[in-house]
Amino acid sequence: MAAVETVPGFIRPDGKEKVTGTGRYTADLNLTGMAHARFRYADHSHARILGIDTSKASALPGVVAIVTQDQLPDVRFGSFVQDRYLFAKDVARFEGEIVAGVAALTPEIAAEAARLIEIDYEPLPAIADFEKSMEAGAPLIHPDLASYDKDENIVANSNTMAYHTIVKGDADAAMATADVVVKGRYVSDASQGVPIEPRAVIAEWQGDKVTVWSSTQVPYAARAGVAQTLQVPEADVRVIVPLLGGGFGAKCDLHFEGQVAALARAAKRPVKLVFSREEEFRAIAQRREGIVMEFETGAMRDGRIVARKARLVLDKGAYCGEGGFLGQMAAMHACGPYIIDAIHVKAYLNYTNNQPSGSVRAPTAPQVCWGLEQHMDEVARAIGMDPVELRRRTLIEEGAEGPTRQVFEKVGVRDTLEAAVAMIGYDDADLPEDEAIGVATGWWPCMAAPAGAYIQMNGDGSATVVTGAQENGSGAVMAMPVFVGQELGIDPKDVSMLYQDTDVAPWDMGSCGSQTTFNSGRAILAAAAEVREQLLDAAAAQLEADRGDIELADGTARVKGSPDRSVAMADLVGEIGTVHGKGSGEVPEAPTGDTGGCVGRIGNETFLAPQLITQAAHVKVDRETGVVRVLRVAAAHDSGRILNKAGANGQVYGGVVMGVGLALSEGTMLDDEGHQRNPHLLDYKLVTCSDAPEIEVEWIEYDSVGPRGSKGVGEPPQVPTAGAIANAIAKVLGGQVRQLPMTPERVWEVRRKAST
Repeated sequence: MAAVETVPGFIRPDGKEKVTGTGRYTADLNLTGMAHARFRYADHSHARILGIDTSKASALPGVVAIVTQDQLPDVRFGSFVQDRYLFAKDVARFEGEIVAGVAALTPEIAAEAARLIEIDYEPLPAIADFEKSMEAGAPLIHPDLASYDKDENIVANSNTMAYHTIVKGDADAAMATADVVVKGRYVSDASQGVPIEPRAVIAEWQGDKVTVWSSTQVPYAARAGVAQTLQVPEADVRVIVPLLGGGFGAKCDLHFEGQVAALARAAKRPVKLVFSREEEFRAIAQRREGIVMEFETGAMRDGRIVARKARLVLDKGAYCGEGGFLGQMAAMHACGPYIIDAIHVKAYLNYTNNQPSGSVRAPTAPQVCWGLEQHMDEVARAIGMDPVELRRRTLIEEGAEGPTRQVFEKVGVRDTLEAAVAMIGYDDADLPEDEAIGVATGWWPCMAAPAGAYIQMNGDGSATVVTGAQENGSGAVMAMPVFVGQELGIDPKDVSMLYQDTDVAPWDMGSCGSQTTFNSGRAILAAAAEVREQLLDAAAAQLEADRGDIELADGTARVKGSPDRSVAMADLVGEIGTVHGKGSGEVPEAPTGDTGGCVGRIGNETFLAPQLITQAAHVKVDRETGVVRVLRVAAAHDSGRILNKAGANGQVYGGVVMGVGLALSEGTMLDDEGHQRNPHLLDYKLVTCSDAPEIEVEWIEYDSVGPRGSKGVGEPPQVPTAGAIANAIAKVLGGQVRQLPMTPERVWEVRRKAST
């Protein structure tokens, strides 16, 4: 199969409307008689709700509905632990929790009505420190946690929502044999996804059925969440996603569709919600988690790693949402793509009165990789070995055994290391004393899930594809017409897409987990193969030729080597009548391993088709101010066969730039009770174009289990960036910056201590 970039003149179908501004996002939609929604948020990080008085708000002219949890089914939701209501019931547990919703004729009236709602609180002790939340005697965020419905493999206790271990061999005994034992502690602040499009939801009821337009990455999860929380059949819930203005994982899970649907039902008219930028920071339940990381590694002088122990503490925030897997993922990233004889990792995912955490691009991986890769450089210094050489000797390879005894097939991680250091000129660098090059390596799994697709051939020879896949801006869905065109021999411009509508398309996991091409691409190719078989059979009969001699190309079916013996695709379809195909393809199975010694096994204990990444960063540090400038990044990736190089490169460029922001400036500042101190773009410092470094990309391509030998691409580019930058900074300063983001103040303080 040819790469997408080889198709002359192909322009992604959503491109023109996006670049010209004519595309319609959820916030652009308006329905007849529509009301506007605003929420009343908690006034406290932790408080008992003694009473809610809505009388003043209800009396305000223009208010058409007010909803609290007392008016809704007594149903909690949450993917791994069902611990949350749509509206706070009895207790509010973080500052952005919704206590009531208002629908009114204008946004201004709705906002004023929300302000007029009077709530009687009994303040409760609040805890923002996620390490202290697990100490004996800490205030319990969920006193009734033991009674909640939860995944049977979740191990929960007190304020620890989930506890996970990875155990391989006897780490203590192996540590005792090491030539060198190195310990290190690193702390990562929480951060935000900050997609450019704010969240927006519109809901409209027609009888017992509700249609929801939403800026969600996961419409099927949203549909299930609305059905569960409002106690209606899923068949009566339709979720449509107009153009989506990015998400980075922050728009996964049920996010406000249920509340807006409840308001629309109460108002008996359509209701629209559009978030302000401050609400985007405070009210969402999908920010990047804070993590405390403690590593202990035993190594031999020749570089062999004989043991690793790690203790990870993660901030879950007030509720589980879909983030119950975060501890498990963090534990795997604490091991990294290294050959280690014995391992004992503990991960604690703790409740606090902070904003809930969840999926943001490669959840847990960038922070843990940042800490681990600095720790690896510390190990290299302790044994007197260059950090790149240490990685050469310890990175996994074909036949190596992973932390859960997974045996790896062909992987290109060592190739990525060599490519990155060659691109950056690591061995030949003669740099000023305020500049240095750092290297970091990471990994990320491919997320296998069911997916489906339908393809219908039209009478003019064009095709229509129906898929549940979500287009979040990456172009993954927009490349599907090329795949269909290549399989059926028609121009990709003649392939239309019907997608992001739960009433039309088969179930899909959503735009998350770097899995769109990996899963939905497989389904579309399977559906195209079914159509192709019908076309070949019909063409063979009409052209009176052996089926094996027929090819589909240039909008025709023709006999190979005999261009005069052909039939136009439109004529062929007209002869057959209905031509359609459906497919899902075979879902790849995760590799086997021995996880018998592991606690809290909830998925990804082994890494299917691991994506491997090495990045090298060339930085300049101003010793007087602590300001760090990233000059160049060399990124080498093993993501299987690259089907769309231009799109894949774009994912790396974006991921690296996000990684620079995570490394140097992006962090959510909290007070002692979990209130955000910088919930706006003035003080939450995103990377701009002027901050972006020069980025060079190289792909290491080996066949994998995805369509046409591919793997995922979207999340891995951010994984090692901060670690590479950190290791470069440490070379300049002579010491590690042990808190993320590595702001000028923190960099300057390390420099000060190193010089005294």
